[in-house]
Amino acid sequence: MTENHPLVSVIIPVYNGDRYLAEAIESVVQQTYQPIEIIVVDDGSTDNSANIARSYKQVRYIYQSNQGVAVARNVGISQARGEFIALLDQDDRWTPNKLSVQIKYLLEHQNIGYTLAKMRVFLEPGTEKPSWLKAEYLSEDIPGYIVGSLVIRKSVLEKVGEFNLHYKFGNDSDWFFRANDAGIPMTILPETLLYKRVHGANESHKIQPMTAEMLQLVRSSIQRKRKQNISKDR
Repeated sequence: MTENHPLVSVIIPVYNGDRYLAEAIESVVQQTYQPIEIIVVDDGSTDNSANIARSYKQVRYIYQSNQGVAVARNVGISQARGEFIALLDQDDRWTPNKLSVQIKYLLEHQNIGYTLAKMRVFLEPGTEKPSWLKAEYLSEDIPGYIVGSLVIRKSVLEKVGEFNLHYKFGNDSDWFFRANDAGIPMTILPETLLYKRVHGANESHKIQPMTAEMLQLVRSSIQRKRKQNISKDR
């Protein structure tokens, strides 16, 4: 079954995520695609996350002192053996066919560096809708411009570079900006393959620091493009 299928490395960073971690891991274990390796990077959790991760024989568990999600993602990627890399946050989950759909597309389109897919945003029961969450995001599936919907060739990831530790909240957005600035071809697939959970502890609730970082990374993108244009003119 897996003879002609390339290995996919799935990176799940976790920090005190025992409430949802098992559900995230289960959604990877239940993928229709094989072969996969699951790497859980524990960013200094003090709850039951370690025991949950270690309870799965399919999981390679890595512990580090608390350094942030960008470091955890980079550590996982550095240990990945797969030809393709996928990432999943501790509180989200995939549809069972996610990797099958995206890997099939990437194998059939060798010029495409990475794919995204649509996602379904849902409120955790008992969670009040945050002000930043538009009502239509809860009523219709939307393009998933987040790492949870990403599947990327490892060779492309090495070209674009790892997640920037300078950004606490926007390191994933910064990566997408850099990939775009590097001219990496990508596709957003029409299928809904990610369920994005919104709950009280989401980092995305921290609006002010997120906005400040977003402005900074947009400026960085503009500067990169200016340098590229200058280089072309020479």
